[in-house]
Amino acid sequence: MLIRPLALAALFASTFPVLAADYRVGDLMVHEPWSRELPPNAPAGAAYFEIHNEGGDGDRLISASTPRAAHSELHTHIERDGLLRMEEVASVNTPANQRVMFRPGGLHVMLFDLQQPLKAGERFPLTLEFEKAGSLTVEVEVRAADMPAGHGHGMEHGHKGH
Repeated sequence: MLIRPLALAALFASTFPVLAADYRVGDLMVHEPWSRELPPNAPAGAAYFEIHNEGGDGDRLISASTPRAAHSELHTHIERDGLLRMEEVASVNTPANQRVMFRPGGLHVMLFDLQQPLKAGERFPLTLEFEKAGSLTVEVEVRAADMPAGHGHGMEHGHKGH
């Protein structure tokens, strides 16, 4: 039996999950934006991704926003006096020819006063504003809360919102 290439592509597309997309603005590539599924009453969540600056000049991420949250902030984890704390940062440098990771326990975008719960399998828009490259809207994939460590974000940091 001969399977035509398009039929084979359709078979694989329906069998395997679609991988998260990459997004580009100028020399900046944003890889695999994602968030973790949250309980229905969670007031805040977070978004993660990787920024790869493929150019010869640095840039800075200066803000992020989404219609899913009343407001968003750039955050990082900092160890102070033996305790790991979260702090808002005004911007995040994206050095030339380097990668910057937004991950649980590190840099991330906090999403406050969620308009509706984040449910596994859905996607939502997140607009990243860069100082030089301008704005880029990505689709954030919401992943199941029970994914292995390193593949999601919980409320373990103790945010209660603002």
